[in-house]
Amino acid sequence: MLRVARLLRLLLLAALLGLLGLAGSAALARETPPLQSVALADLPPEALQVLRLIQQGGPFPYPHKDGSVFGNFEKRLPERPRGYYREYTVPTPGSRNRGARRIVAGRGSTGDVATAGEYYYTGDHYRSFRRIRE
Repeated sequence: MLRVARLLRLLLLAALLGLLGLAGSAALARETPPLQSVALADLPPEALQVLRLIQQGGPFPYPHKDGSVFGNFEKRLPERPRGYYREYTVPTPGSRNRGARRIVAGRGSTGDVATAGEYYYTGDHYRSFRRIRE
């Protein structure tokens, strides 16, 4: 009987450790994958224009949309509190609508997207991001 009780305790302990291991790996899976970067010189010219507008506070091509909160629901950028990221349209030549290109700006340590220097480019409507190297 004592042997069975010990065996049951060991099995219970192994199960708990296994669950903790799964929870730990699930937390790791939720972490943001490392982002590629992109140099200013490799951005489309329209993205450079929008970046300048962000840094000078506008005016923006889509004033009702540009500067709105980017929710990061896809979790492709580092997790931050809601309102940390703002999104801006990068016009696509020949497109009849806003297109898929955006710059997402983080508030950074300054609390201001114009001066924080934290900018991300997506050319595929949030499926992937690259951090802009200034």
